[in-house]
Amino acid sequence: MDHLELVNKAIDGDEDSFALLIQERREHIYRMAFTYVNNQDDALEIVQETVYRAFISVHKLKQAQYFNTWLTKIGVNCAIDYLRKKKKVVYVEQVQEASYVQHSREDKMVLYEALGQLDEKSKTVLMLRYFEDRSIKDIADLLDTPVSTVKSIIYRGLEKLKLNLGERELLE
Repeated sequence: MDHLELVNKAIDGDEDSFALLIQERREHIYRMAFTYVNNQDDALEIVQETVYRAFISVHKLKQAQYFNTWLTKIGVNCAIDYLRKKKKVVYVEQVQEASYVQHSREDKMVLYEALGQLDEKSKTVLMLRYFEDRSIKDIADLLDTPVSTVKSIIYRGLEKLKLNLGERELLE
């Protein structure tokens, strides 16, 4: 059974199909959540909330081909809601080595501390673009934002990130 058939069955209420779809995407959801909270327990809580929200609303999904985008959007919203609820400052310092360019642990910490200083929208857009390798159009769809706005957020976010990194170097 292909992916779209599974999604359509899940939309029609087949719990086993939904479980298979989540199984395919669980690692992706976890990585995204961990990037926001930098804590395994908190990331698992976000994954759990993401799966729950997706399960109770999968019947509302109108186009099966957008399941992965829809699920990612739910995950991003759950992570942001979680942060707001917990009122945490998040600094991402750990990522899976195979997924990203190899740098020393210290360099990663500096980068993610600078990323953590950005506003939520900039941080989300930059994470989706550079950590999840999403296209600008995909990000715009995920966030219900015009493509031109996403481009502006990326540009301003990268500028802020450079400033944050520059300030860090001056302090050392």
